[in-house]
Amino acid sequence: MPRQARKYSNSGIYHIMVRGINKQNIFEEDEDRERFIKTLKYYKEISKYEIYAYCLMTNHVHLLIRETMEPISLIMQRINGSYGIWYNTKYERCGYLFQGRFKSEPVEDNRYFQTVFRYIHQNPLKANLVKDIKEWKWSSLKEYYDKASFIDTDYVLDMFSEDKESAVEKVKHYLSEANEDTCLEYEERRKLRDEEIINFFIKLGIKNISELQQSEKLKRNDIIKKVKAIKGVTVRQLARITGISRSVIGRL
Repeated sequence: MPRQARKYSNSGIYHIMVRGINKQNIFEEDEDRERFIKTLKYYKEISKYEIYAYCLMTNHVHLLIRETMEPISLIMQRINGSYGIWYNTKYERCGYLFQGRFKSEPVEDNRYFQTVFRYIHQNPLKANLVKDIKEWKWSSLKEYYDKASFIDTDYVLDMFSEDKESAVEKVKHYLSEANEDTCLEYEERRKLRDEEIINFFIKLGIKNISELQQSEKLKRNDIIKKVKAIKGVTVRQLARITGISRSVIGRL
């Protein structure tokens, strides 16, 4: 299946996410995270991008960034390539560090910008790594609460107030609000065990697979369709468990 074309932003602003290949860690210790931040700083001077937020997790990174002189594809090629070479040298490994091409979504208005801004900084909280976002040292939050070094904080603060002190307080309040923000994320598909799938059939009134096979066709197909719709269930696995051909299940 051909990959989807990247959606380009009219504002030049993107929410970016990069993840380790096969979900592997891209940061093993603090030195690695410090190196990635240095890489962001270094290429900011070369590529002239503006960066408003970042958060380094264990196996992925979120960025809120605006392209100016160079396109986002070249910017991320520089950042990922440089860090990947450094990481491979340090850990004596070969091959790609990051999972395919980076994921991105355009950020076209202030309202969604603020949503992404909060989503990025709350990532460690929602992952249950901290009880307060201030506890996570590997994000751009400190640049807003203390002194900015390379993050373009004024662009964000001006959205909240013309007075800097007031803006900082409003940002703190906004970032502390409970929410159900959903932004760019890698979809994790967990493959279910055979036992879990069989339990779904039991909950639907089928005591065993033999009973399913002997059921009236319409009833059988209706039950299979319900199980097939469950996240993590594959056609191949259903065919193997039920003894019904993949082509039949695929058409349901």
